[in-house]
Amino acid sequence: MKMKKSVSRRHFLASTAGSALSIPFIVPSSALGAEGSVAPSDRIVMGCIGVGSQGTGNMREFLHYKEVQVVAVCDVDDDNLERGKNTVDSRYENEDCQTHHDFREIIGRGDLDAVSLAMPDHWHAIPAITAAKAGLDIFGEKPLSRSIRESRAICDAVHRYGRVWQTGSWQRSVSNFRHACELVRNGKVGKINHVEVGLPTGSRTGNHPIKPAPEALDWNFWLGPAPWRPYCDFGGNRCHWDWRWILDYSGGQLTDWAGHHIDIAHWGLDLDHTGPVEIEGEASYPEDGLWNAPYAYSFHCRYANGVTMHVSNANRGGTRWIGEKGWVWVDRGGIDASDKNLLKADAIGPNDIRLYKSDNHKQNFIDCVKSRQLTITPVESACRSISVGHLGEIAMLLKRKIRWDPEKEEIINDPEAGALLGRSYREPWVL
Repeated sequence: MKMKKSVSRRHFLASTAGSALSIPFIVPSSALGAEGSVAPSDRIVMGCIGVGSQGTGNMREFLHYKEVQVVAVCDVDDDNLERGKNTVDSRYENEDCQTHHDFREIIGRGDLDAVSLAMPDHWHAIPAITAAKAGLDIFGEKPLSRSIRESRAICDAVHRYGRVWQTGSWQRSVSNFRHACELVRNGKVGKINHVEVGLPTGSRTGNHPIKPAPEALDWNFWLGPAPWRPYCDFGGNRCHWDWRWILDYSGGQLTDWAGHHIDIAHWGLDLDHTGPVEIEGEASYPEDGLWNAPYAYSFHCRYANGVTMHVSNANRGGTRWIGEKGWVWVDRGGIDASDKNLLKADAIGPNDIRLYKSDNHKQNFIDCVKSRQLTITPVESACRSISVGHLGEIAMLLKRKIRWDPEKEEIINDPEAGALLGRSYREPWVL
């Protein structure tokens, strides 16, 4: 499926390079970096927003592709910013990488084709929508957003502006996950009745004392649309890791991992464009202290086709589909099935359904930026995957069953639950 195509800086240069009337465009040799074999008109110029742990990892990977030129980094922590710039400059053996404190500055530069986004969950929506409006293609970390309304707003922006989106749900680009999903799609274990999804157990801790924010960190900007609170380090590494245990910023391990294993469950079931119709469950929350995301959780979903799904930290990690003739399980540690013959490569025949094949998640994004085709983890798939986690979160917080209309993306006859589909933003931020 091809996406709407728009004229980017790269395509403009390619179209005008041979024109006698065009203005000469001179690219400094330093802009070519260590890999100078790709013409400037074919190079994907990228900026990286959020260069802490995951963002740095993504950036380091993109730096090794000759088709990509990282020209700028952005972070609200000056220490992260300095490390990010040094990483880029070291790769290209120059000092050209520019730094930005505000995501709006880097998105508004005018020379980018794409951005890599890796911020805390509460900061996923606004920069993504801003980047889409600016005509940039986006590699965005999972989960897609902190709320279902944010997810839909991101999807709408990506579609409206014809952007290529790749979610960091990289398991779809690994062969054992694809093989497991192809077994399920082709009915190798019969009609699927039930799916078990196992996610990690969360964390709980006591109090964290209020302290002055580090000089290098813009704490107010880090909070952004989330409610104000005085600074504390959340448990370690300043605020850059343990934010995931606080509901203002994340849903804990549930939302951190739903974009991986529920995503795979949906891929195998061919449910990338829908969701459950009923959700109920329960969770255990820390009783005191700063961390308040669930550390133990269990919820059940029912889909319109009758398939049920159980998501819990008590389940075996990964995804297990249970059918009329057996089961298939897959995780990062491997793949297994009730019938071991299904684990062989020839278990999927030449006339069987074959799923979208990608063996390299970053390369798939790069290829799709060029071709304008859908990536292996497009924005709608990411929306539906994390929606299950968000709905489970709502049902567990309210301690009651909720009914969901996956077509309208509305909770049925429960205004209190419906209010939790979005989150209030602190001024001046708006969705």
